[in-house]
Amino acid sequence: MPHVLLIEDDASVRDGMELVLRRHGYDVDTAATGEEALALLDGERGTKVELAVLDLMLPGMDGFEVCRRIRTRTTTLPVIMLTARGDDQDIVNGLEAGADDYVVKPVTAPVLEARIRAALRRAEPSPQTAGAPLDQGGGLRIDRAGLTVTKNGTPVPLPPTELRLLLELSASPGRVFNREQLLASVWDHTFLGDSRLVDAAVGRLRAKLEDVPAKPRYVQTVRGFGYRFGPL
Repeated sequence: MPHVLLIEDDASVRDGMELVLRRHGYDVDTAATGEEALALLDGERGTKVELAVLDLMLPGMDGFEVCRRIRTRTTTLPVIMLTARGDDQDIVNGLEAGADDYVVKPVTAPVLEARIRAALRRAEPSPQTAGAPLDQGGGLRIDRAGLTVTKNGTPVPLPPTELRLLLELSASPGRVFNREQLLASVWDHTFLGDSRLVDAAVGRLRAKLEDVPAKPRYVQTVRGFGYRFGPL
């Protein structure tokens, strides 16, 4: 039974979402503030949490900062930002803070539950990662069996979605993927496709992998089409 941490300051919304998630078979912990959520994650119950649903407009520490602090603790916990703020800049800021997905309220229970299931699937090892470690060269090493990435021998911790994106692109060096293909294969969002998710994740990957993110060697843009890995 997946364990979800729901971070929401509005008691009526929090109670309603908790009820829906429990009806769908989830264990749920709740927190009304970012500080409360971080304390829970640092405690014994935090080890059980498999995904966080995070409101943006929280009292005190806002959702952006909470997400950044979660990422300093772990890169593997999927985080879905759920908020009424749907401006492009808010979405970009949320994804750049380390969120794996960004859902704008109001959202129906089936859609939210589908996004949670998709995020949990992305956090699981993929069958395509089985096999020998693969060194892509240029100092970048992607271990598909161990699900680790190093750059010049230094580990590069990646959240689940960024790791999935890198594995998808690097599995076919030189092949061009459009954004819809990446949404379907990495985010499982064929029904809600939002290219901003792809663009923000690519930006985060470049910041971590590239010597000069503005002149990417690994995750390249093919103008008018999408992205490709290399050729190196």
